[in-house]
Amino acid sequence: MNLSCIIIDDEPNAVNLLEILVQQSTQWQLKAKCYNALEALAFLKNHKVDFIFLDINMPQLTGMELAGLLPPQTKIVFTTAYSEYAAESYTYQTIDYLLKPITLKRFLAAMQKIEAYFGKAAQVVPKTQAVDEGYFFVKSGKVLRRILLDEILYFEGEKEYVRLVTGREQLLIYRRLKDIEEQLSAPFVRVHNSYIVNTRQLVKIQDNHIYIADKHIPVSEKFKDGFMAIINKRIF
Repeated sequence: MNLSCIIIDDEPNAVNLLEILVQQSTQWQLKAKCYNALEALAFLKNHKVDFIFLDINMPQLTGMELAGLLPPQTKIVFTTAYSEYAAESYTYQTIDYLLKPITLKRFLAAMQKIEAYFGKAAQVVPKTQAVDEGYFFVKSGKVLRRILLDEILYFEGEKEYVRLVTGREQLLIYRRLKDIEEQLSAPFVRVHNSYIVNTRQLVKIQDNHIYIADKHIPVSEKFKDGFMAIINKRIF
């Protein structure tokens, strides 16, 4: 089966072993080897993979902490020398849990499990996106927060994350603003490389700036024509 994956592990020997197992035993495409969580976050921001091999014990951010920052649909195969994390790992989209040192026999068993998982997933008919029903879920740590679209003021892109702002709270989402834009439709519109706004929440527009609550959001030349085409339909 043609799947794509990356390895995230701070131990070079463990990375090398897993790379050999992938190359010699599968038809998978290994897109990257990341030696810490921050490197992995930067890669995943601009690249999509089917699943990740994720070590649990790493500096800066542990594998569990990293898993909590990833989009909820991210499929994970945890790799670790410690069995006590097994139960916690299945609070995420975990396909398998590999104990180090990983043997060929155990890897082949994991390979069958991974390919069976994606084989079944391919047969599932996609459901209508929740965003079409007026809400969606945002992953915050281990919790999925239900957010009503009408409550959202705007989305603001911030390097590795997107900040979702409502009148009551702000949430950080590990997604690209472009990915979020693709899942949204009216009344949401892109007005800047860093902003998507809810047009129902606009207070006024003045001097190429949008006023939403106490936030002044610039409208860039790149998105101005598309934005004003929407606004002009409602000018009396």
